[in-house]
Amino acid sequence: MSEKVWIAGGGVISGIGLNLRECLQAFREMKPGMGAMKYLSSVHRNTFPVAEVKADNDMLADMAGLPENISRTALLSLIAAREAWQSSGLDDISRYRVGLVSGNTVGGMDKTEDFFAEYLADNRKGRLHQVMHHECGSITEIVADALGIRHHVSTISTACSSGANALMYGYRLIRNNIVDVVIAGGTDALTRFTLNGFNTLMILDQQPCRPFDETRTGLNLGEGAGYVVLVSDSLAAQLQPWCRLSGFANANDAYHQTASSPDGTGNYLAMKGALDMSGLQPQQIGYINLHGTGTGNNDVSEGIAINRIFAPHFPAMSSTKSFTGHTLGASGGIEAVLSAVSVKEGIIYPNARFEHQMKELPFTPATAWSEGNDLRHVMSNSFGFGGNCSSLVFSSF
Repeated sequence: MSEKVWIAGGGVISGIGLNLRECLQAFREMKPGMGAMKYLSSVHRNTFPVAEVKADNDMLADMAGLPENISRTALLSLIAAREAWQSSGLDDISRYRVGLVSGNTVGGMDKTEDFFAEYLADNRKGRLHQVMHHECGSITEIVADALGIRHHVSTISTACSSGANALMYGYRLIRNNIVDVVIAGGTDALTRFTLNGFNTLMILDQQPCRPFDETRTGLNLGEGAGYVVLVSDSLAAQLQPWCRLSGFANANDAYHQTASSPDGTGNYLAMKGALDMSGLQPQQIGYINLHGTGTGNNDVSEGIAINRIFAPHFPAMSSTKSFTGHTLGASGGIEAVLSAVSVKEGIIYPNARFEHQMKELPFTPATAWSEGNDLRHVMSNSFGFGGNCSSLVFSSF
């Protein structure tokens, strides 16, 4: 059994960059990814800003080396997962026992929507190959096949905590000697179903979102993928790992289908459990990558839970969703990569568009990029629909 599980690399594609380097540069230059819809066809094209990946399916297919008719969700996944592997220092993937654990919430729904547009107009039309990869697990299998992963392939779909929960599962696979390496994270593409669903909930902001700001009115949806490469102790000794996954916890407050409990019960239990597993005291956390969607309910409940654990000494914190938008099943994976880099490079990310302190909270998020900070322990929060709350802790040793 491996005593520790390490992060050997990571990859990201999002609305602020086609790879991790571009994403980090966007944070440095304060360039959030929200804008008018360009690639998603929707009646709300001019109503809600979104953080789309700045590439059409043809370009993504070229980058991934897959056919253009493959779901955008799979294309994003393969691009980020391949970058993660290449950054890890590991060589031929066939030399190792490798698993892929990937979270997503929409599967191949983007292609299914295209199919039904034609089929409903004329039931003799519509290309059936567009619905072949509709379900979430099919997306993971496409990516596993493309990477040559055979030892373990799993899909997790727990709403906005999917990517974070994938890391927890990957950690257990390594600790129990089932595999030596796991590519873990999440992916999601924008779809009309997602946009319409969140619009029905009335939690979309018609302006660029303002997480943890008193004037916030909702979230902006985004898309992308993010994966880390988890490795065992024995492999980490041969590499230069970024950091280790030292603690995590998942908790469910079972309060509401789409809302967090107002007192942040699930949020508190997830953060407290992650701290307990890592053996850390709250004051040892140097930075929190907030779930921070920008909705009235989320930011209050997360903030109350943070206040309960960390007061009176609060770490630096910010919501990177103010740049990437809320990428749903991908968010826990993207933010895990950013948090691991935060430990490695001492980075505190800015919280874009924050101006007014929330009246319920005694702290404010960071608003400027800084690097070279002494961040030995970083927490990342991912809180999903149905009260599925997850927190991860990344440590430098």
